[in-house]
Amino acid sequence: MPEDIETLIPSAGQADTDALRTYDAEELARYAAEPSHPWWRRKPCVEALAGRVPQTWTGALLDRVRDVEDEGEVRKALLELVGDRPELLPWLRDEDRRHEKSYGMPEAFLATRGRIGDITAAEELAVLAASPWRRSEEAGEAALDALVERHGLQAVLDRLGEERPEDRLFRLRMRYRADQDVTYALADPDRMVAHLAHRVVHGADELRDFLTRAPTTESKLWAILALYERTDDPDETRRLYEALGSPRVEVPGLDEELRVPILHEYAPWCHRLTDPRWRVEALCTEPPAPHDVEGWLHRATEALTSAGLAPSAPVGCGAYHQQGDGTYHIIEFGGSEVWISTLGPFAFAYEDGDRARPALEAAGFRWMDEETAITVTDLHVYYFGNRLPLTVDTLLFYWQD
Repeated sequence: MPEDIETLIPSAGQADTDALRTYDAEELARYAAEPSHPWWRRKPCVEALAGRVPQTWTGALLDRVRDVEDEGEVRKALLELVGDRPELLPWLRDEDRRHEKSYGMPEAFLATRGRIGDITAAEELAVLAASPWRRSEEAGEAALDALVERHGLQAVLDRLGEERPEDRLFRLRMRYRADQDVTYALADPDRMVAHLAHRVVHGADELRDFLTRAPTTESKLWAILALYERTDDPDETRRLYEALGSPRVEVPGLDEELRVPILHEYAPWCHRLTDPRWRVEALCTEPPAPHDVEGWLHRATEALTSAGLAPSAPVGCGAYHQQGDGTYHIIEFGGSEVWISTLGPFAFAYEDGDRARPALEAAGFRWMDEETAITVTDLHVYYFGNRLPLTVDTLLFYWQD
């Protein structure tokens, strides 16, 4: 006797996908179309129906797509399965689809319109394809590709124009795919576009030629960064950077003791909207000496102990929060706590934690107070869903789950 669906999906995330792919399609569709079943069982059933949806169940499955009370994860899976049905298009275009509250549903509706061939969605899809979230970016790009396949590239380009950076980003991608010159985009006024150009531009000689005619310092910096990523030649990179006068983002109040560790910690993985001055400066300047984190923690613990504050053993911020990681350790004492950065001998505390300040300053730590409010401009760092310039305290004492 064959196993039933609930046996094949005993708990969330535990589906026997191989068995489900050969399971009776009628039974899978029947189970998926019934909203009273757990969503985490219905979704694997939908996915197992790829390429073999029973025609008799198409209508019922489309009803579940339209059911705003149904689970979003199931509806998104169903859009992948049966969303290419033209009869769904008027409903997808309805203004209410833009305002559904289920996570990711408006984006899923939009991407489905593209897959159906709805060219009126092109402008919104260009925005989706420019998303900093990889899944949204991929969905937008795939939907735009479907429009190009259905209507031709020129029709989509005519629909988008060149005014918005999202439109220029699409045009850049299309030129790159066609193996055409894209160096012009290194001078785009929008860093999102220039960043993509520096990633996809062709060879080193092409970049060196562009450097002789680049119209702005920023466009030259994007070219230098791209050249380094293709040649891995630090000497050439440094020479070109110095020839430009070693430009950098000046941040009032940010001294070198703070700037250097922040620069070398974050510039290598900062967000695409970051000023390229940060990126190239990190390549062309010496990083700080190796961090003696264990030594700093030992010194801080000894200082607090000598001051009679009875500190607990230091705990990394990731372990303290039981998830994630970051750039500081926490030392608890007497109902308070103090933070010790891993980027340098910097200490910070809230409220009465500043009782530790005299002992730590005497031990050589720099206490961070009013300086922590300085925003490190044009260095965009991911932080709890946002990608924005952060303050010194957040960068020196950074935690992300």
